[in-house]
Amino acid sequence: MIDIDRTGAGANAGAAKPTTGVAGRLRNYFLTGLVVAGPVAVTAWLIWWFVTWVDNLVRPLIPQSYRPETYLPVNIPGFGLIIVFVVLTLLGFLTANFVGNRLVNLGDDLLGHMPVVRPIYRTIKQIFQTLFSSSDSSFRHVGLVEFPAPGMWSVVFLTQPPSAEIAARLPQSEHVSAFLPCTPNPTTGFFFYVRREEVIDLDITVEQAMTLLISAGIIQPGADPQNKLAALAQTARAAQAARKAAPSPVE
Repeated sequence: MIDIDRTGAGANAGAAKPTTGVAGRLRNYFLTGLVVAGPVAVTAWLIWWFVTWVDNLVRPLIPQSYRPETYLPVNIPGFGLIIVFVVLTLLGFLTANFVGNRLVNLGDDLLGHMPVVRPIYRTIKQIFQTLFSSSDSSFRHVGLVEFPAPGMWSVVFLTQPPSAEIAARLPQSEHVSAFLPCTPNPTTGFFFYVRREEVIDLDITVEQAMTLLISAGIIQPGADPQNKLAALAQTARAAQAARKAAPSPVE
């Protein structure tokens, strides 16, 4: 009876290994598929959401007789986005001309004399000009500053140097404008002037720094997602090879 119990225990132990191996293989396959399909699905959903949002804003402004769904049996997504692109391009073309430039200046003067609208309009206009400017001198560099305490370093975006009026009141050294975004929402943060020698320049792009901040350090600059995917696939293959090499349970 003792020998029978030992044999049964050995059989059960041998049968438990394939169960663990199969579970590990399924887990690795699932994670590999998630890494492949997850970013694609989220990107497709965000694009679809943006296109639908623009369509819902523009479609009520278009007369019913000019909408494609009036003549087609299906609704065409992205029609509103095409209208917005054409209108903005036409607006830029007209603004580049003399008459369009005069109209834009007239609109700026009109909004600039409104007490409540003036600061909001000017701030938003400066932000848009900075973000979409073709100049490489603004918001194009990433650095490290020692903040909020000695020995603790934070990622900052370097923008324009201070104006002459502000630089005249700063200590006698070169200063730069620094924006320190918060995690995981980089649209908020702190703005301050810092000495240039106290900034450590980073050889990474603004997009890589944004990814670092949004992920709270999970995705480090230089980390290749394909290497992670390859590592997951290699783990799955190793588990499969170990499963095939494992001895069959003793009957």
